[in-house]
Amino acid sequence: MNRYARQMILPEVGTEGQARLARAHVLVVGAGGLGSPVLQYLAGAGVGVVTLIDPDHVEESNLHRQPLYRMSDLGQAKVHAARAHLLASNPEVRIEAHHLSLHPGNASTFVAQADVVIDAADSFAVSYILSDTCQAHRKPLIAASALGQTGYAGGFCGPVGAPSLRAVFPDLPDRGETCASAGVLGPVVGMIGALQAQMALQVVLQHDPSPLGQMITLDLQHLRFGGFAFLGAPEPPNAISFLEKADLSTEDHVIELRDTSEAPNPVVPYAKRLTRREARDVTIESDKRVVLCCSTGLRAWRAATELRSKGHETLAILAASACA
Repeated sequence: MNRYARQMILPEVGTEGQARLARAHVLVVGAGGLGSPVLQYLAGAGVGVVTLIDPDHVEESNLHRQPLYRMSDLGQAKVHAARAHLLASNPEVRIEAHHLSLHPGNASTFVAQADVVIDAADSFAVSYILSDTCQAHRKPLIAASALGQTGYAGGFCGPVGAPSLRAVFPDLPDRGETCASAGVLGPVVGMIGALQAQMALQVVLQHDPSPLGQMITLDLQHLRFGGFAFLGAPEPPNAISFLEKADLSTEDHVIELRDTSEAPNPVVPYAKRLTRREARDVTIESDKRVVLCCSTGLRAWRAATELRSKGHETLAILAASACA
């Protein structure tokens, strides 16, 4: 037990808490900038089982903010490289590595097996899919986002009935900026990922106050920290759900928002290819479900919101980047 002696000194951990950590199963979705510190601190703390999901490979552009990886890992699947490094530092933990994307078809299976879920993915669609699934299974979700020199980490859902991500962020941003398009400093994602790990450990250890229903915000350009509690925040009514390709039916009115240069083939042969402007003005039978498809879900979300304002109620989104 010398490995965990320094944290077991804490009265909020102790022998009982360490045993609770050893029994815990944490699902981590994303092995990038946020996932790197999350995984290192979870493994270091002695979390018994970590299930890791990520579809990407290690690239040299990752290394400035993902110190879990080395030059020798370039080209490897992140989940396999991460597993090897984590086991090298703590062979007592069990790392289940899955080189795939999380999508509506597999989210329920993975979430149901976990005690705590950590959203470390860089995807709007994955974040909302995870939140919806965690809310349905009453599993705690620790979600975060980092961009430039700002970001947040928060605790959502769970058995205590904390609000979901949709309650705090009922609408997506106007622009789908990512670290690849807008940039980010390494310490920013490191600090936010460390906060996610801290919150996850507090959930497992049943700390009071709980991090669920709490948000921490960071503006490191101006060296400012903030935060707020959102317990009691109302869930948005009639939230637009995310689907996967297998959920589609020929009875659906499927609108493909990607042009031929982005997607030579539509999501299904019977999809109608329209621009967002054209989708806004389309005439649709009232009894048909309208499913809007784009790459990230952002354009589809905007188009669905515009259709809802015109009276269409049965709407869904398919994000091609989060599909099987």
